Amino acid sequence: MGMGGKAIPPNIDRVGDMESDALFILLVEKDAAYMRLAEDRFYNRFPCIIVTAKGQPDVATRLFLRKMKMELKLPVLALVDSDPYGLKILSVYGCGSKNMSYDSANLTTPDIKWLGVRPSDLDKYKIPEQCRLPMTEQDIKTGKDMLEEDFVKKNPGWVEELTLMVKTKQKAEIQALKIPLREKEREKCGDRMEKLQAKLTELSCFDQNWD
Repeated sequence: MGMGGKAIPPNIDRVGDMESDALFILLVEKDAAYMRLAEDRFYNRFPCIIVTAKGQPDVATRLFLRKMKMELKLPVLALVDSDPYGLKILSVYGCGSKNMSYDSANLTTPDIKWLGVRPSDLDKYKIPEQCRLPMTEQDIKTGKDMLEEDFVKKNPGWVEELTLMVKTKQKAEIQALKIPLREKEREKCGDRMEKLQAKLTELSCFDQNWD
């Protein structure tokens, strides 16, 4: 299959007889984060299936994720940027897009858990100030608007996290949980432990309240 994984086929209906010894499915927002996890062979330490749509979710990825969730009976943990748009992407996987609302039942994956990056993670994992980004006025407005969305309201934990984001006016990318690759990034953000692995280890066997 190679380090970069395998492309999701457009004809998902022809994919059958799924089997896996994975413990969970890790849904990653960005291709860069996906590639870093693959390079680190993250799946060896935490047996999982890592999936990405490289940004905005496409139909094939949404169909494939739903199929894996239904057939393999595995929890889906989402790793997105700590900003309103990361949460929006998560909502498309879980609730569907407005443009394709007529087919939401076939494209959505129920009960996706927001693993991170959560606003509370920034202090919890001691993310340096240099790695935190100021939210723009548009970011703040989007965050406030999302607090009125049903998919957020039904998850008290999400409401708390999004409220914290709007209050602190700080956002962060997935890479904030990773050891910087280049020397300049090390100077900027500090040389630190794998925050993501620490987060998963702390959550132990994924038997937690993921709201």
